[in-house]
Amino acid sequence: MEYVALTGISDLVMSELKNHQLRTIEIRTPQNFFTALNVNAGDTVFLTHTSIQDLTRGTTGLIAKVVKHQLSTHRTITGNDMFFEEHETMMIRLQLQTKGIARISKVLSSEVGKETRVVAEDMCFYEAR
Repeated sequence: MEYVALTGISDLVMSELKNHQLRTIEIRTPQNFFTALNVNAGDTVFLTHTSIQDLTRGTTGLIAKVVKHQLSTHRTITGNDMFFEEHETMMIRLQLQTKGIARISKVLSSEVGKETRVVAEDMCFYEAR
């Protein structure tokens, strides 16, 4: 099945997603941000701790359903009498419900600035190694 892939997810987050059925993660990295931008509630995504440069056939990860998708902006203003500096950061919060484990059979797209897409097959627990 074809999935949007979120890469470089920390091992701690991956283990929490494995152990708990519902978790919210924040997406701030540019590549994952572009990928998650077009994801909607109800879609399924593939998550892996592997970086996008190392994404290949055989890479394992989790399949999760997007329960909630929220785009938010964080603005910080600092300054003194001489100048003001404003920083604006955008992030996406995804509430995910883990569905299972999968292995990539084909990488469809991994270009910078575009959605990362893969074809992955569900794995039975006795195959997960």
